[in-house]
Amino acid sequence: MGGTFNPIHYGHLVAAEVARDAFELERVIFVPAGQPPHKKPVIADAQHRYLMAFLATAANPWFELSRMEMDRPGPSYTSETLAHFHAQEPEALWYFITGADAVMEMPTWHAAADIFRHAEVIAASRPGYAVRIEHVTAALPAATGRVHQLEVPALAISSSAIRQRVARGWSVRYLVPDAVMQYIRKNRLYGSGP
Repeated sequence: MGGTFNPIHYGHLVAAEVARDAFELERVIFVPAGQPPHKKPVIADAQHRYLMAFLATAANPWFELSRMEMDRPGPSYTSETLAHFHAQEPEALWYFITGADAVMEMPTWHAAADIFRHAEVIAASRPGYAVRIEHVTAALPAATGRVHQLEVPALAISSSAIRQRVARGWSVRYLVPDAVMQYIRKNRLYGSGP
């Protein structure tokens, strides 16, 4: 599961757990983007985002965390990340878990066809957002038969909304794990006060 995790929230965690069950996954590896080419500005640096992901995933024995994108110089491209994991375990069936909104943008991603050579994609639905797989496959034929929709319990949570709430001094309790909320406060991320 890749993303900026800026910050990681319950929507990410629920999507990962639902995907793990639905696709009988051995594990879910969270890969915070080092330098996401499509998100500017990142706001929180990669180390902060990694530590928040660590705090949020540590208690789940089926969740792992990878620094792979953070430790690689240059922009973080999903195609390169999946090629790396596929090379590590070429016999494994790899899945890339991401939001349905991101799947709709995949035809514009760097080396997008390579994503589907190394993995199948799980498109986690967000409330009120339908995946139009036919639009993705029309623009990116390599995606044909390799995108799976996943209905996730309705959690209308987004990282951008969390950042806005923090900047306004509003509570993010029950949107992010308590340890992540404390980390944001302690490190004064997203314009949070003391």
